[in-house]
Amino acid sequence: MGPVRHFPLAAVLLAGCASSHPPASPAPTVPGAPKTAPPEPSPSLPSPPQVRGPLALRVAYPSPGARIEAKDSTFIYGSVGTGDATLAIDGTPVRVWPNGAWIAWVPLADDSVTRFRLVAKTATDSAALEYPVRRTGWQPPRGTALWLDTLSLSPRGRVWWPRGEYLTFSAHASEGADLRLRLADGTVVPLVSTAEPEPVSEAVRAFERDTAKLATPVHHDRYVGLLRGHRLGPDPGPMLPFLGASVAAVASSAGLCATGILCPSDVLPDSAWATLEATRGSDTLRVRWPLQLTLLDSTPRLVRLDDDSAGTGTTDGITPGRALPSGTYHWFFPRGTRARATGRMNGDLRLALSPQSDAWVASAETAPVPFEPMTPAVVGSVLVHPDSGLVRIRVPVSRRAPFEVTETTREITLRIYDAVGDVNWIRYGPADSLVQSIAWSQAATREVTLTVTLAQPVWGYRARWDRNDLLLEVRRPPAIDHDRPLQGRLIAVDPGHPPAGATGPTGLREAQANLAIALALKPLLEADGARVLLTRTADVPVDLWPRVDLAERADAEVLVSIHNNALPDGVNPFTNSGSSVYYNQPRSIPLARAVQDALVRRLGVRDLGIGRGDLALVRPTWMPSVLTEGLFMILPEQEAALRSREGTERYAEAVREGLRRFLRERAGPSP
Repeated sequence: MGPVRHFPLAAVLLAGCASSHPPASPAPTVPGAPKTAPPEPSPSLPSPPQVRGPLALRVAYPSPGARIEAKDSTFIYGSVGTGDATLAIDGTPVRVWPNGAWIAWVPLADDSVTRFRLVAKTATDSAALEYPVRRTGWQPPRGTALWLDTLSLSPRGRVWWPRGEYLTFSAHASEGADLRLRLADGTVVPLVSTAEPEPVSEAVRAFERDTAKLATPVHHDRYVGLLRGHRLGPDPGPMLPFLGASVAAVASSAGLCATGILCPSDVLPDSAWATLEATRGSDTLRVRWPLQLTLLDSTPRLVRLDDDSAGTGTTDGITPGRALPSGTYHWFFPRGTRARATGRMNGDLRLALSPQSDAWVASAETAPVPFEPMTPAVVGSVLVHPDSGLVRIRVPVSRRAPFEVTETTREITLRIYDAVGDVNWIRYGPADSLVQSIAWSQAATREVTLTVTLAQPVWGYRARWDRNDLLLEVRRPPAIDHDRPLQGRLIAVDPGHPPAGATGPTGLREAQANLAIALALKPLLEADGARVLLTRTADVPVDLWPRVDLAERADAEVLVSIHNNALPDGVNPFTNSGSSVYYNQPRSIPLARAVQDALVRRLGVRDLGIGRGDLALVRPTWMPSVLTEGLFMILPEQEAALRSREGTERYAEAVREGLRRFLRERAGPSP
């Protein structure tokens, strides 16, 4: 075939000249690329069964037509249907396991598409397969021509910003270029280059054990500038919908389509937009900056948070807050919380929690509040009420202000934002064995903190609004028998997935493997006297929130979510595989370590350690909770172990052993 010109969507470039690229050839050898041979099998895992049958060459991952995100190498795996076959990818032999499964770590061509040639053979048959793999983010060599990456322009879309606050603009362009942002009113804003290392993907940072992969070249192709007090582009309309206004009415008033996005560009003149100009020598590139920026006055708007504005009754009643738009969850605001909105970027609304703290929430989960005084919330005197299974701490607040709960080993801190303290007294009631003391302070401007000191390590807590009283309920640790630590305990076991989940080389779905382990774990725990709650008992999809809700409503004392692992594209599974356990709350660290130690010992795989993860099944605050990633679905030997009764039972025994150890440690010394 003739030359092929590739235009990857994720790397749209404006350049001084166009270039064509030849057809993708077989992937070249990358210097220093890891070998394709997987590590030796673990002696602790059952051996894969011998499978003999017809040759059936199949790729399980990546799926046909899928795009991957990898730099120079990635993994590909599947099955040849029989264990007596050989396999080569682009002429390099690939190990075939006794059950016909295989996995390879392969280099990628310097192109947006790599076409692998797979050849499998037996004594009597052969099969060949041309398999294209496409990747996102690949860019053709830029050479010496002036270039400007239009997808790098930030911010973009619709932004509402305070008049007196600077907004940072950034773009990627040729090193040594001069960049200027030209506004419609003639204002010119220079963008200066900064020296920054080439970005490292989140996948590599999270899973790659070779820290040398974090050392990337430094480039001078990122440019930044600052702007304040200017509008850009057509008016994006109001930051918040008018009270009682329909979406169509709000859009019409702003010159937008009914969906809230820009109407076709032919109705918006070029003169209404800002332009980015890049020059180097005699070359110049210009591009419209795709941003509608309007300015806010100095008066913030008060909004009420509601994750169920449609009234479905199927949500968890929580709006998560992030430290930056689309970032990691950090705050969890109950429905009805009121806060000051001070800016917006597309679908993310910025809330001013206090002069020191901002949070970003989904604008779709907010509603404007009719005008009311913007005075700080007042925190009043505190009442402590001991109960049989918990201690209830009632904190009166003049309005539902944003708050955050954090913990250390024996302390729980409640931080109430946009508030001032008027805590005249703290009434404890009868002496209690759990809560030792409560202290309050005006820790910062408009931030009130209450610190609860406990006589025992934190087991769990939850916070909710009761009218304008903020209730902090501190859970009493269960009475644990040191010799039979599981006796009488209610353990929630969550077989992770479906939906989603990984798939192994021979087609085993993670959801199936997780359920088999959970069903093997249940009788083991019951034999030790535990009560077991399974979040699902069949191979059917269950969403994340109902799993957590089931465990909390049942008052489960521990939650364990069973999973098995895969890796993001571009991370070598032969050097980065093993067992790991994830937690979110500090109280769950001892549980994570106990289960992790048992998994490594019983499964005989590499110890990847424990990690904190922003995962739905480990975020509950009412109980210690962990998520296990015991084996790697994508490795043939480990997928085969998960297909076997011996492998699932060994995994289940490790979880039981970890639970025993954790509970025994919490029970204290034997009497």
